[in-house]
Amino acid sequence: MPIRHCIVHLIDKKPDGTPAVLHAREAELSASEAIEHLLSDLNDSYNAKQGKAWGLFHGESGAYPFSGWLKGYLDDEQDFTAFTRTAVEHLQKLMEESNLSTGGHVLFAHYQQGMTDYLAIALLHHSEGVAVNAELDVTPSRHLDLSQLHLAARINLSEWRNNPNSKQYISFIKGKNGKKVSDYFRDFIGCQEGVDGPGETRTLLKAFSDFVESEDMAEEVAREKTQTLVEYATSQTKQGEPVTLDELSSLIDEDRPRAFFEHIRNKDYGLSPEIPADKRTLNQFRRFTGRAEGLSISFEAHLLGSKVEYDEEAGTLVIKGLPTQLIDQLKRRKD
Repeated sequence: MPIRHCIVHLIDKKPDGTPAVLHAREAELSASEAIEHLLSDLNDSYNAKQGKAWGLFHGESGAYPFSGWLKGYLDDEQDFTAFTRTAVEHLQKLMEESNLSTGGHVLFAHYQQGMTDYLAIALLHHSEGVAVNAELDVTPSRHLDLSQLHLAARINLSEWRNNPNSKQYISFIKGKNGKKVSDYFRDFIGCQEGVDGPGETRTLLKAFSDFVESEDMAEEVAREKTQTLVEYATSQTKQGEPVTLDELSSLIDEDRPRAFFEHIRNKDYGLSPEIPADKRTLNQFRRFTGRAEGLSISFEAHLLGSKVEYDEEAGTLVIKGLPTQLIDQLKRRKD
């Protein structure tokens, strides 16, 4: 993971309304093994976070100036240190306007992963602990606590520059339970949601369920392909990468690598070629399937307890909300 530039500034602020004090670094950090470990651990922690959103920049304006500063840096109008200094001064002002905000170390890292350039921005905090020194004394120790990562964003610079119509080149951590504590950070980046990750993931899973049904797959085959989808999507999520429909289709059916992709296109599910999969939605997707004496039953696990009720003692299933097509067939049979 080549690191082009990296710097850390400090904003000292407590959530009590006192002014924020900026301690800006004068020069970017030199390349080191410690920096590489920090960025690697940060990416792992960020990728594992649930509740992320994907979006794009607001139009550049006085309220949302960050994209203009970033463009100036990428166009070599100012160096990395000057760009981050301007940006962190703006963040300081937004922090002062947000009474609930707490300061911390602000990390900016421009790095390359594969052929793609990224800019990671994160507000980092310390945790108090203990360590054993060379003299075998137990001493107090402070370390960056990446497990408590709540304010962070990652910008796919290559996507932003090369695909101006994209609506998912920024990912950011959303506030939990509708809290407004993190709104100032999102305003700092100047981003808005452009893609509904959970909604897109649900649509993808619906398309897959329809595909399995249309192919009339054997129970074991359907289970294997479901596992393939979940494992691939989960792996992409852990790496911070989107699910690519072309690649997923080839994994689901190696003999007919375009079959699932064409199914999605022909049925017009409205899915983008790349989907930022939602981890929570994926975890809910498991299928119960079974066949016996001309009866075939298959449903997603998350429907159990809502649309599907199982009575273990009686050995029965109660299914609510039957498909319209099935209802029509039953009506015709009655007539």
